[in-house]
Amino acid sequence: MEKVFVYGTLRAGQSNHRLLRQALLLGRCQLPCGYLLYDFGGYPGAVRQPAGSALVGEVYEVDSVTFAALDVLEEYPAVYTREQIETDFGLAWIYLYVRSVAGLPVIAHGDWCQR
Repeated sequence: MEKVFVYGTLRAGQSNHRLLRQALLLGRCQLPCGYLLYDFGGYPGAVRQPAGSALVGEVYEVDSVTFAALDVLEEYPAVYTREQIETDFGLAWIYLYVRSVAGLPVIAHGDWCQR
């Protein structure tokens, strides 16, 4: 089992949440400052940015099949990379965008669901 921090379309009530139907929600979580969340229209992408804001999301425990499905959705490693981060629920994976974000709008408050 792996823990995953999700901040966009995988969150409860969002378009890709169905991929987490077999996952266990551990809870809502806010990462400390250090991220910028970009709006791509239908989905977001987060990047590490020392001067950035907090990032709001949820932490799930997923099995290997679900984790592999998330890698496919996130086009890992070509579009998103993943890193382990500390959350309120222990270490969890986060998908971070690796391509250019030049000219894209920023969701300054860091919460995709409140855009």
